[in-house]
Amino acid sequence: MDLITPGTGLIFWQLIGFLGLLFILIKFAWKPMLEALEEREGSIESALKSAEIARNEMANLKAENEKLLAEARKERDAIIAKAHESSTKMIETAKEESIKAGNEMIEKAKAVIETEKKAALAEVKTQVAMLTLEVTEKLLRKNLSDDKAQKALVDEFVKDLKLN
Repeated sequence: MDLITPGTGLIFWQLIGFLGLLFILIKFAWKPMLEALEEREGSIESALKSAEIARNEMANLKAENEKLLAEARKERDAIIAKAHESSTKMIETAKEESIKAGNEMIEKAKAVIETEKKAALAEVKTQVAMLTLEVTEKLLRKNLSDDKAQKALVDEFVKDLKLN
């Protein structure tokens, strides 16, 4: 039974060794361990607070970004609307100007054609009058006594007309 129950001397010395070790640990190791634990606890709390602050800041930045994106979209839509309106106005103005210019060109062309037509008619009248005078002159100069002379005269006039 000695194996199961230790002796009183052994228990006494073990108890003194344990108390000595406990005293040494309390005197030299317990305070630094508690300080290290408290410091670690403080750093964890400050890290958690910093993380919470960072999360709040991120939420604020995200909200600001969404607000800025919404404003940018509104500005983009306004710019696109203005550009579309400006292009529509420019197209309408260009159409009106081209129609006006086309009408002016048509009127000028009509006036030129009319002027040229009048000039051509005047020239034709002048040529007809000259031909009539030439024919009359030739008739008066020629002696028209016989049919042969008249026939020769008509042939000559026809030959002159074909040449001109």
